[in-house]
Amino acid sequence: MKSIISKIILGSFVAGAVGFSNAQKIDAKAKKILDDITANYNSKKNSYFKFSFGTGVNGQVAKTEPGIYYSAGNKYKLKIMDTEQIFDGSKIYNINAEDMEVTIAKPNGSSSMFSPINYLTTYRNDYNVSYGGKKNVNGVNADFIKLTPVKANGLKYVYLFVDSSKNQMVKLEQHGNNKDVAVIAIKEYKENQDLDPNMFVFDKNKFKNYVITEL
Repeated sequence: MKSIISKIILGSFVAGAVGFSNAQKIDAKAKKILDDITANYNSKKNSYFKFSFGTGVNGQVAKTEPGIYYSAGNKYKLKIMDTEQIFDGSKIYNINAEDMEVTIAKPNGSSSMFSPINYLTTYRNDYNVSYGGKKNVNGVNADFIKLTPVKANGLKYVYLFVDSSKNQMVKLEQHGNNKDVAVIAIKEYKENQDLDPNMFVFDKNKFKNYVITEL
């Protein structure tokens, strides 16, 4: 399970940007919902999500694990089990405690980094967007939005479930062309907390026994 999580965190959630297409179709209602959520998150000093992260095949989740996600501006920290990812605004640090390895890399300008809310910005160029009505998600009457890539990027479609009354994401489902599925279901949300000033800082001194590779 740990290797599957690492693969998805560091791989399948990094979807290559595909550029603007004249044939791109974005539903006006869905666009307003996504833009309102984006504005809400951007207005906060920082955000925190506690979520369950599920993986499986053929649209069925087989395994779930808890995860946490902190963000402030363009910086973030994500942790699922023994796998952690930090973006300090300049570099991405992928930390695998089980293998005692750290990989450091600069973000690729043609890719979007993983986050529970990364599709709020990448949809503008990369996806056709349609509104699918209301769906009940864990007791929330959520708006259902479907994203379909305008060009091949390994994904078949992405489902977003939004609590429009709070302008917050409730659940995200990512379905791959290979029939893999990954699901983030947000359980708890907090904002404008007093975070540790070193929250998004990678300290090499804490990983002296790790193999550190900088790409």
